[in-house]
Amino acid sequence: MISFAWPWLIALLPLPLIIYFLPAKKSTNQQSALIMPVLINISANSVSDQQKRKAPLIVLSLCWIFLVMAISRPQWLGEAIDIPSEGREMMIAVDLSGSMEIEDMSLNGRNVNRLQMLKVVLGDFIERRVSDRLGLILFADDAYMQTPMTFDRKTVKQMLDESELNLVGRKTAIGDAIALAVKRFDAKKESNKVLLLLTDGQNTAGKITPEQALELAVAKGITIYTVGIGADVMLQRSLWGTQRINPSGDLDEQSLANIAEKTGGQYFRARDSQGMSEIYSLLDKLEPIEQEQQQMRPLSALYYWPLAFAALLCFGYLLSLHFSFLLPAKSTKKSMNKNDVHAMGGK
Repeated sequence: MISFAWPWLIALLPLPLIIYFLPAKKSTNQQSALIMPVLINISANSVSDQQKRKAPLIVLSLCWIFLVMAISRPQWLGEAIDIPSEGREMMIAVDLSGSMEIEDMSLNGRNVNRLQMLKVVLGDFIERRVSDRLGLILFADDAYMQTPMTFDRKTVKQMLDESELNLVGRKTAIGDAIALAVKRFDAKKESNKVLLLLTDGQNTAGKITPEQALELAVAKGITIYTVGIGADVMLQRSLWGTQRINPSGDLDEQSLANIAEKTGGQYFRARDSQGMSEIYSLLDKLEPIEQEQQQMRPLSALYYWPLAFAALLCFGYLLSLHFSFLLPAKSTKKSMNKNDVHAMGGK
């Protein structure tokens, strides 16, 4: 159905009539003492001339009606659709330190670095969190709020896809990331607050230690799920041949497990993309999506339709004036030619 956002503006429709019927201002010009009679010489085109005088009034009236409709903001009220109610607030903190560029992950049969794998698998997880308000924190030397809390999962995923390594440094500020999440959660008190922290190292930077940030999270009732990223074994070529190394030697699993345990969460170890997918499936069970639904009716603006009609009317009328101005000139020229012929004695 069609509705108007500002229906009271429709009251402007009779405004031109009110102005038209206002008492005319008395002219200060002195009238002539001698009134000259008007010669009555009605041509055959007098009827069409009267119609031409009415045309501007009709066009202007229609333009005024369409303009009033446009400024009243007509809207199309669509059918009611179900939207999930708010489930929880979930903040996602992603590590962008230098070690995230280690290519020890396999994705679709090819080796990729940890961040590339994270973008693909975490992106699928974000799309499934239909009822949650999601936020995105990127951290390395410092922690930054990339996306505030929003239901717009598409934007959160896009911001994750656009993140780049070394964007905020090469170190790892886990404490700052947790503290920033706590600060953002504190704005809304009545919700289930969940922080998903993904890192492949240990705290090596920042102004707040993980222990201090943990105390803040416990005090605010925030549940933290920590994920340690990185393979256990990686083959590395060197001058002395191929060596087996542990690319996750800097991962502080004990600290991450302690943070999760103290906040009522859980620590996960992601050694490959399959393991990461299983972690997200488990998180869907630990933090189920809210099933209650609300309804909303989408609104679509329609003001541009009457505005376009008004513009077309004005443009069409101006074109008609242009052609009507040219046509009489041609007819006059033809009549003069005929008179010249009669003057020369033609029949």
